[in-house]
Amino acid sequence: MASPAPESVYPTQTEIERDDRAALLRTAVARAAALTKGATAALLSESDGAPLQLRSAAGFPDAEIARGFADALSELGRRAIETRSACASAPLGSLGSREAGGILVIPILGHRAHGALAVACPREPNSVLREVLTMAAESIGAQLDRLELSAELAEQGRCAEEKSDEVLKLSETLFAQDIELLRSNERLGQIERLKNDFIEKMSRELRTPLNSIIESIIGVLAGENDVLSEAAQQSLRHALDDGTAFLRTLQNILDLWRIKQAELPVEHQEVNFREVVEEAIFSVQDTLAGKSVEIEKTFAEPLPKLRTDLAKVNQILFLLLDNAVKFTPRGRIEIRSRVEGSELVCEIQDTGIGICADDQQFVFDEFFQVDELASTKYRGAGLGLALVRDLVSLLDGSLSMKSDVGTGTTFGFRLPVEVLR
Repeated sequence: MASPAPESVYPTQTEIERDDRAALLRTAVARAAALTKGATAALLSESDGAPLQLRSAAGFPDAEIARGFADALSELGRRAIETRSACASAPLGSLGSREAGGILVIPILGHRAHGALAVACPREPNSVLREVLTMAAESIGAQLDRLELSAELAEQGRCAEEKSDEVLKLSETLFAQDIELLRSNERLGQIERLKNDFIEKMSRELRTPLNSIIESIIGVLAGENDVLSEAAQQSLRHALDDGTAFLRTLQNILDLWRIKQAELPVEHQEVNFREVVEEAIFSVQDTLAGKSVEIEKTFAEPLPKLRTDLAKVNQILFLLLDNAVKFTPRGRIEIRSRVEGSELVCEIQDTGIGICADDQQFVFDEFFQVDELASTKYRGAGLGLALVRDLVSLLDGSLSMKSDVGTGTTFGFRLPVEVLR
């Protein structure tokens, strides 16, 4: 009786492609969606000329919208492959503000045309972002080449003795693909380093003269009120407000960058939260000027002294209160604070314009504005809530939001603290 054939130790081509390709595409589309703050889909074909099909997606509200997005862009993806260059499309209307800047479809090319990367951008992509996305597509193509070559090598391994020459050639090709992949990753790393250097140098070079300008304006207003006309004083006050807002935006950008680089330390000290609330209210008085808005404080007793990071708690409360004042033309803002066990709980409720349900998932994204006119109607760069999110996370806390259009918004945060008796 013949003995059964031994089970093969080599994985099949289908097994290699199914597992490794899925992991590769998940990582790639997530990275592209994070770069743009939009949504990304990978549309691949199984062979040259085959129809493009959705294989992976990130940044979409649900799978149905992702499939509709991919189907609508299938023809544009085929055109991008034929021309071997990126193609642009107007927003499709299914993603709202996440595709307001348009859609880029970039071919994924290697030793064959693998498919296309479709990216929905909240803002019109600049040349740097286009280059980064193009290099990301090139990297995906190189890695897909490698997976296909690896799968072919596994198949060749089943009959290596008869096909040793072919295996050697495939190994050489695979090595060349590895070198090209390393070069692509090195270029992406260089762009990331340039961006970080730019942010640090920009903040330093702009803050120094801006501080000097602000101090000079304050000095003139404080010492020459009798000489200046009322109109001149008013103009200087406007310049002071704009300069202070610009300086705050620069600081927010720098803080966001430091948090992402893990370079913003946490420093604990004794905190009187009542004083923090009073300081935050005082800091928004200029924004309140001319508005019929009352700020109320509710402290659940006892409210003991705490030990936490004073500067970051102060910054979180100011940013949330400033946001409430900015979007509340009239009515009331209430700050409610209490200590539950070893947590500080605070809520800021306003009677402002509110946030529609479609926009609520994006409000903590960097540079997000609820509509195209927001940047002119309301001051700010859309960084405050993003910084609140990162600061709360840095302090191991949690953040919540409830909002209804026309009724108002409530932001809340909970932070672990040491209660001092």
